[in-house]
Amino acid sequence: MSNWDLMMPGMGLTAIGLAGVTISYSGIAHTFIDGMHALTGLTMFIGLIFLAAGILDGGVSTSKRAKVTVLVILLISLGFGMFALVTMNISDYTAALAGVLLAITIPAIIIAYLAMKHPESVKQFGGITILVSITVIIVLVVLGLEGLDTDMLSEQVGIEEPSEGITPAGPIFAIEILKDSTEEGNPDYSPDIAIVTQGYIVEWTNADSVVHTVISAVDFGETFDSSMMNEGDVFTLDTTNLEIGEYEYLCIVHPWMVATLIIEEPKEPVTVIIPEGAALLEDGQIYYDPQVIDVTAGTTVAWDNADSAVHTVTSGEAPVDADGMFDSEMMMAGDVFEFTFTEVGNYDYYCAFHPWMVGTVNVE
Repeated sequence: MSNWDLMMPGMGLTAIGLAGVTISYSGIAHTFIDGMHALTGLTMFIGLIFLAAGILDGGVSTSKRAKVTVLVILLISLGFGMFALVTMNISDYTAALAGVLLAITIPAIIIAYLAMKHPESVKQFGGITILVSITVIIVLVVLGLEGLDTDMLSEQVGIEEPSEGITPAGPIFAIEILKDSTEEGNPDYSPDIAIVTQGYIVEWTNADSVVHTVISAVDFGETFDSSMMNEGDVFTLDTTNLEIGEYEYLCIVHPWMVATLIIEEPKEPVTVIIPEGAALLEDGQIYYDPQVIDVTAGTTVAWDNADSAVHTVTSGEAPVDADGMFDSEMMMAGDVFEFTFTEVGNYDYYCAFHPWMVGTVNVE
């Protein structure tokens, strides 16, 4: 007869484990809940051990109550698993998880059968199973260490950091995680509401001495997820493919730290013409047209060389005091140079070949 003292906790633990595994691998939850993967898997396996011990205690039960209970559990588990697999699964590791479950289940069934019918064969079969399992684990570990794909791991958790040595294209919008932001009520992200033009690279820097994260709130990190950021770490997000709209984000370690990222449509660039004859120092000659422009932060200015001579657009004060903020280098006839102004201020520039050519961009 089955042992109900073992079967009841076995059924409960198995159900909890199945629910946790499904939630974790379906993509519903991320960040700290990813840590539940191992916990729920372990819980499920412990539950299966209790369940198997309860069913097999004293031999396979012929009780109708035990048979009906096992059948109901199997149907619920299979139905729940198939629903999750078909409708919610986004994991690349479902096949691997199923393989692990089968690798455990099939030998367990065989051992249980031999224990009942041919108990003298259990020891030999168990030994063979252990040796095979050890061999498979060693092979998987070796292959895993040699062929570990870190890009796949980054994609799995939604990290959008550039590879080492590669600088993402596009202007930078900087956000700082402020010092002492772990105390509730203190300023945390600066700016708290960031209005960013689509196509910018948003760059979060952790200036605090405590670990923080930058995680999209509505989907628990599906849109962007920095993972854990230690002091001085930088997380970058390319907004090129983000839809126009608001994105609330938070620190999963300190959930009271909440801020908003607003992605707005790209602005049309403001054009400055380098006219014909700009290389000549003459009274009444226009060198940059217009010479002084007023724009708002986030505006791109495009300089179009309509002259036949080579020119530059170099930030700083003429004749040779370049400040390094922007420099078109040599612009041949017809070339266009663009620069996006993200910070408020007044920016002077000149032509390195013809230092009498000067202009100013006032950013409000």
